[in-house]
Amino acid sequence: MTKLLKIAFIKARWHAEIVDQALVGFEADMDSVDATVQITSFDVPGAFEMPLLAKNLGASGDYDAIVCAALVVDGGIYRHDFVAAAVVNGLMEAQMCTGVPTFSVSLTPHHFQPSAEHIEFYSEHFVKKGSEAAQAVRQTLEHYV
Repeated sequence: MTKLLKIAFIKARWHAEIVDQALVGFEADMDSVDATVQITSFDVPGAFEMPLLAKNLGASGDYDAIVCAALVVDGGIYRHDFVAAAVVNGLMEAQMCTGVPTFSVSLTPHHFQPSAEHIEFYSEHFVKKGSEAAQAVRQTLEHYV
């Protein structure tokens, strides 16, 4: 019998065209797993909203792992550093409170501009980071599931 892995994938909607590429990379890499993988995608307004949803999904007992993706950019007021730190700390807290492995594909570039060159670069980078998250999920679940 094939094992069913249930994974929640939370995506922030700021720069959605870029962030969504993490799910593309994640799904492509998870296709190589010797298990049935059920990925449920959840959208939240921004990165700051991810930890609470991750905690609630983890507490539900419905998921083997949770992956969160966001692009937190420098808007010129240095708020992004505080948001990024709060998000990563919140995701770690959600993981520790629920016991469900929680992964971050949240990037905080300091020089992002919504130019075609940056959008293309970060879109490709998020595909790669999504694939890396899939590898981390597989390696971690070998120990927990």
